[in-house]
Amino acid sequence: MQMTWFKDWFNSPYYHQLYFNRDDKEAEAFIDKLINYLKPLPGSKMLDVACGKGRHSIHLAGKAGFDVTGIDLSDDSIREALQFETNTLHFYKHDMRLPFWINYFDYAFNFFTSFGYFNTQREHDNAIRTIAQSLKSNGIIVLDFLNVHYAEDHLVHQSEKVIDGITFIITKWYDETHFYKKIMIEDEALQEPLVYTEKVAKFSLGDFTEMFAYQGLQMQEVFGDYDFGNYDVKKSPRMLMIAKKINT
Repeated sequence: MQMTWFKDWFNSPYYHQLYFNRDDKEAEAFIDKLINYLKPLPGSKMLDVACGKGRHSIHLAGKAGFDVTGIDLSDDSIREALQFETNTLHFYKHDMRLPFWINYFDYAFNFFTSFGYFNTQREHDNAIRTIAQSLKSNGIIVLDFLNVHYAEDHLVHQSEKVIDGITFIITKWYDETHFYKKIMIEDEALQEPLVYTEKVAKFSLGDFTEMFAYQGLQMQEVFGDYDFGNYDVKKSPRMLMIAKKINT
């Protein structure tokens, strides 16, 4: 289970029910603020890495004529996203650890902690390399990750959510290198409860700065929340990192 937890879990309808059948307006407001900050030119080419069912890609493609491509590992997510394809909105099933289009995009995005899932540092480096190689020179990457120190201090060890009659029992913990989240799903339609365990690496801002630099990306700015507040290592819930590709 551990080797491919994200493949199994991200393909599950329960995953989308738990995380993504809500907060669309909040996510769209964040995207709008990001575009207002970045000020991309009309027609800019954008890559949405780990796009899921494409909600952010769809919102981006509807703005100022941006040409948006979403990639994701999940068959089910991409199958659903494909129904929204247009001349300026494209979706592909793709593993972010493997090269994608080279020197093609003006911007690349990785939103809402869609990183840190792999077993080895090499795999994480490969994912950053994929994003870096996909960018044109002076292209911009925006990577949104949890703030490890804040997450440790505000961890809720046990919680329970009931969504559309389905019960999600959530247990969280961490060790020196990872955060873990065990999700037990109780549904009348199931013969027995399903259990998934998420595992996310505890990458600090320094870790990302090094990983970026190794792939020719230079950190430009770091915000601490979706309102683009200043980053504080103890108080900020997020690390919203903006870096530029400086090699040619």
